[in-house]
Amino acid sequence: MVQLRQLGNTDVAVTPIGLGCMQFSVSGMAGLIYPGMQPDQATEIVKAALDGGINWFDTAEMYGHGKSERLLSRALHALDLQPGSVRIATKWTPMGRRASNIIRTVHDRLDALQGYPIDLHQIHTPRGSLSSLEAQLDAMADLAEAKQIGHVGVSNFSAGQMELAHVRLRKRGLVLASNQVQISLLHRDIETNGVLSTARRLGITLIGYSPLRQGILTGRFHDDPTTVRDLPLTRRLITGLPDPRVLRRSEPLIIALRRIAVAHDATPAQVALAWVISNYGDTVVCIPGASRPSQATESAAVMDLELSDAELTALNQASPGH
Repeated sequence: MVQLRQLGNTDVAVTPIGLGCMQFSVSGMAGLIYPGMQPDQATEIVKAALDGGINWFDTAEMYGHGKSERLLSRALHALDLQPGSVRIATKWTPMGRRASNIIRTVHDRLDALQGYPIDLHQIHTPRGSLSSLEAQLDAMADLAEAKQIGHVGVSNFSAGQMELAHVRLRKRGLVLASNQVQISLLHRDIETNGVLSTARRLGITLIGYSPLRQGILTGRFHDDPTTVRDLPLTRRLITGLPDPRVLRRSEPLIIALRRIAVAHDATPAQVALAWVISNYGDTVVCIPGASRPSQATESAAVMDLELSDAELTALNQASPGH
């Protein structure tokens, strides 16, 4: 049975693996990274995640201007999931907006989610708003106090910004539940920039996005580097894959992932995800995405994969720059 983890200092319990729904975008910035998805395909992916034991989903306004939220909620309705039976996290887009927009647009978020509550509402980035972080957090607190959202989270916040958010919400009798940041064997900044230590000290969950570094940690680009050309340009630029040194530098890590995968009858991707949810204890959960049902099934199975201390050490040593 999957061991649930408390989301920060809240009463929300989530599985160590959630499903990231950025792939459900069909337009907007996220649509430049992933191709569009048909509703039936999204439903199959959500079903695979649920069948594998995943109990929460992360989406955002920015993911197709609400289209990801709608595809997710449509899938949940099609699968006859009752509101409250799964957990949903979404995000508000701050770029060019004032804090008051958080309150004005929460009805758009709820409408897109078609009856499913917002268990976690997150500020998508600390940059781009015309209002201060304090004002944005106050608006989020207003929504939480009005019971329009369950809990408040942030995304891409630094250690200092997390501390500010924690203090600001505490003045309202609320907690900062989470900070969503990039975490993988190829992106370990949380260990040195204060985010991990601050999260542990304050009891904040870190939600790791891009835990497979946009597919690099599956090893498929190492097997056939020419497949990099098939990726959308935006995705290639995000990962730095046009530079062949990216694959060369990560080759020793891929070798280590493959060796450990064989011992567990698993895939390198599963081992990479297991590292994310094991290396930092209960502080970190992660949200791999899926473009196919099989990928959601594969990610969910990671929750039954236990790495030994020796295997974690081997991966830490093989990780570039460590």
